[in-house]
Amino acid sequence: MLQPAPVPTAFDRLFIGGEFVMPVGGSGIESINPAVGKNWTSVAMAEARDVAAAVDAAQAAFRSGPWRKFTGVQRARLLEELARRIEADAETLALIDSTDNGKPIALCRLDAANADYWFRYFAGLADKLHGEQLPVTANDWAYTILEPLGVVAAIIPWNSPVLIAAWKLAPALAAGNTVVLKPSELAPASCLRLAELVRDAGFPPGVVNIVPGFGRTAGEALASHPAVAKISFTGSDATAKHLGAVAAQDFKSVTMECGGKAPFIVFPDADLGDAAAKAVGGMFVNAGQQCTVAARVLVHRKIFDDFTAQYLRQVAALGFGDPADPKNTAGAIVSEGQLARINRYLGIAKTEGAAILTGGPGYVPADPRLKDGYWVQPTVITGLGQQSSVCQDEIFGPVAVLQPFEDEDDAISQANATRYGLTSGVFTNDIRRAHRVASRLEAGIVWVNTYRRIVPGLPYGGVKNSGIGREGGIDALRAYTRTKSVIVDATP
Repeated sequence: MLQPAPVPTAFDRLFIGGEFVMPVGGSGIESINPAVGKNWTSVAMAEARDVAAAVDAAQAAFRSGPWRKFTGVQRARLLEELARRIEADAETLALIDSTDNGKPIALCRLDAANADYWFRYFAGLADKLHGEQLPVTANDWAYTILEPLGVVAAIIPWNSPVLIAAWKLAPALAAGNTVVLKPSELAPASCLRLAELVRDAGFPPGVVNIVPGFGRTAGEALASHPAVAKISFTGSDATAKHLGAVAAQDFKSVTMECGGKAPFIVFPDADLGDAAAKAVGGMFVNAGQQCTVAARVLVHRKIFDDFTAQYLRQVAALGFGDPADPKNTAGAIVSEGQLARINRYLGIAKTEGAAILTGGPGYVPADPRLKDGYWVQPTVITGLGQQSSVCQDEIFGPVAVLQPFEDEDDAISQANATRYGLTSGVFTNDIRRAHRVASRLEAGIVWVNTYRRIVPGLPYGGVKNSGIGREGGIDALRAYTRTKSVIVDATP
C-alpha cells in the first residue's frame, strides 16, 4: 500500500500578504512521515520576524484593504468558493495530511469533507450577524452593532490540520476578521496547500496568512503581538494557560480548546454490542490521537465481564496499520517524542497495578516498510482507580481504561473525577436516565447512544481544564465579534 503523497506545492514558503514568500531566516524543517520514520518533505518555518510581517499584512488588510468594506454576502461568496475548491482538492489534502501525521487516509478524507462543510455552514451565517434596537427613552434611539475584532491568531495542532484550520478560519472570516494561522511544526504541509486554495478563491491579500512554526518562537511571537485582537487555540491545557496569561497582557479575547479525558458510561439496559462498537471506534480513531476519545470506559459491574469480552472482540477486529490502507482507522503515532510519551504511560500503568488485556508497548509491524515507523498497538487496561496517572492525564494515544461502577451516582462521580470536561458518552435505553445523567456530567458535550458526532452547527468545547469558548454554531461566530452600542438623542 504505502503510496507516497504527491507534493503539489513547494512547502518551503510561507503565505503572507497573499504571496508565498521565503522565511526571513531561510529556515525550514524536515517533515517526517511517522508511518515509516523517514523524511518526506521540507517545510518553511516562521520565526518572529516572519510572524510580525504576517500580522502587519493582516492588520493592513483589516484596516485599509478592500476586505473591511465587504458585505456579509460578499464574504459568504468567498467562503463558498473556498469550500468548492476544498471539495475539488480533498484527495490531495487528505494525502498530504496522512503522510505528514500518520492519520489513516480514510479519516483524512473525512476531515477534508468536513472542512468543506464547515466553510459552507459559516458562509450561510456571514450575512446574518446583526445587532438589536433597544428601548431607552421616548426621545432616544439606541441600537447595537456587532463588529469584527480585527487580527485573529489561530494556533492549531497536528492531528487534524485541515479540519481544525477550518474551525478557526470559517467563523473568523465570516465575521469579517483577518487571520494569521500557525499550524503545528509536526504536520504543517496541508495548511500551506490550503493557502493556495485561499489565494485562488480570491481572498484579498493579507486576509489569510499561514506561518508554520514552533510554539516557542512563532507561536509566542504571534500570541504576544500587540496588534492581535484574539487568540483561538487548540492544544494542551498547559500551553493554553500560558497563552491565556500572554493574552491578558493586552486583554485579547481567547477561545481555548484543550483536550479531554472523556468518560464513556454503559448502563445495564444498553445494547452492549452497539455500545462496545462505538466505544472502540470512539477510542482508537487515529490511534487515540484526538481530544474526544473515549479513554475511560465506565461499565456497570453487573455487565462488566460481558461488555469487556465484546469490547476486546471489537478491538481485535479494528483496522490498524498502514495509514494508506482505507480499511484502517488506527494508524501511526505522529512523532518519536509522542511515541516515547505513550510508552512511558504504559510503564506507569504497570507500576500502578494495571492489567493489560491487549496491546502494550514494543509493537513492530510485520511489513518491513513500516518497521522504522512510530507504532503502538491498541491497548486496553483494567484494574486502575480514577486517581491513577493513566486515568487523570491525557495520554493522546491508543490506551483505553475499562472500569466498573456500582450505580448511577457512582458512575457520575467517577466520570467527573478529572480536571478535564470536553466530551462524554452515555449508553442507556432509559430516556429519563439519559437526561438525568447528561445534566450532571461536567462536560461541554454529552453524546447519548452515539459518539464523536461533531457538526458545524453544534457548539463544541469544554469546561474545567478542557478550555473556554466554543467552536461551531452561532456561538463561535459571535465569539469573533464585539458589541458596540450607539445612542442617538432624537429630541424634537
